[in-house]
Amino acid sequence: MGGDFGPAVTIPASLAVLEQSPGLSLTLVGDQSQIEAQIDTSMAQSGTHHPERIAIVHTPDVIEMDDKPSVALRKKKNSSTYRAIELVSQGRVDACVSGGNTGALMAIGCHLLKTYPGIDRPAIVSAFPTLEGRCFVLDLGANAAAQPRYLSQFAVMANAMTNLVYGVSSPRIGLLNMGKEAGKGNELVQAADLLIREIDDLNYVGFIEANDIFEGKVDIAVCDGFVGNVMLKTMESVAAMVDQRVEQQLQKEQLSARDSDKISPLLARVRHQIDPGRFNGASFLGLQGTVIKSHGAADQSAFERALHTASAHARFDLPTRIHERIEQLNGSCI
Repeated sequence: MGGDFGPAVTIPASLAVLEQSPGLSLTLVGDQSQIEAQIDTSMAQSGTHHPERIAIVHTPDVIEMDDKPSVALRKKKNSSTYRAIELVSQGRVDACVSGGNTGALMAIGCHLLKTYPGIDRPAIVSAFPTLEGRCFVLDLGANAAAQPRYLSQFAVMANAMTNLVYGVSSPRIGLLNMGKEAGKGNELVQAADLLIREIDDLNYVGFIEANDIFEGKVDIAVCDGFVGNVMLKTMESVAAMVDQRVEQQLQKEQLSARDSDKISPLLARVRHQIDPGRFNGASFLGLQGTVIKSHGAADQSAFERALHTASAHARFDLPTRIHERIEQLNGSCI
C-alpha cells in the first residue's frame, strides 16, 4: 500500500515476478478491495495471473509517510506494514517487501523481529552503480548516530551478504572517510578502522573516499546512516540531473532522424547503467528476518527488482548466515 503509487505499481510488479519465478508465492497485505481491483486491472492488461500462488491479508490501516515511527508502532498494529512484518516473525512468509515509511519499517522490524545477539543495530544496505558494476553501501539511514562497533558489525554483515548471495568470494571493504590518510576523519571512523582491522577473513582496504565507490574500487562501503543517506540522495539526484541535461541538450541540437537513431540506443544503455532503480531493494541487515525496503518512487520494474532481492535473501536464509558469522566472532573486536 505504500510508496508514491501504492497498488498501481506493487500489484503489477507482483504479478510479473510470479510469472518470472515459478517457485515463488506472494502474500499481498493491505486493503483487499483495492488489491483485488488492481489485480483485475493488471490481468486485463497482461493476461497473466497465478491465483494459486497469491494470498491476500486484509488490513484496514495504512502507515502514512509522515507518521512518526513511535506512533506507527503503538497505534497502527492493523496496518499493512505491521502485519506484513508480523507474518515474517510468525514464520508464515520468508520475507517482507515494503515501499512505505522507512522509519516505521525500521521500528516495527526491530520490535517484532529483533536483532541477533552480537548485533547492536540493523543497517540498511543497497547497491550503487559503479564503473565496474556495483558497490554495496551501508548504512543508508537506519542509524544517524553510530558507534565504532556498529560500523565493524556492518562490515561483517555486508561481507556475509555479498559473499553468499552475490557470489563475491573476497569482497573488498572500505570505510568511507574524508580522506585516505591514516590521520584523516573523526573519532568514529578512526576507532572503527582499528576494530575492522582486527576482524579475521575480511578483505579490508582501509579508508576510502566517495569517488572510490563510483570508480568501482571496493565492493562494500561502510559508513554511518547520516552520511550514507545523504550520499544516496545525492547519487539519485545527480543521476536524474544528468539524464535531464542530456535530454535538454539533444532537443537543442535538433538531430536528424538518422543521427537520432544512432544516439538513442547508446543513451538508453547509459541511462540503464546509471539508473538507481536497477538496484532497488535495500535490506535491513541484522534483523532476525528478511525485510526489504523499496524506494518510494519505484516504478514497476524497480519494484520487481526489490521482490527479486527479497527472494534471493530468503532463499539463502541470509539472516541465519549472518548470525552464524557473528557467533564465530563472539567476544572479539565487534
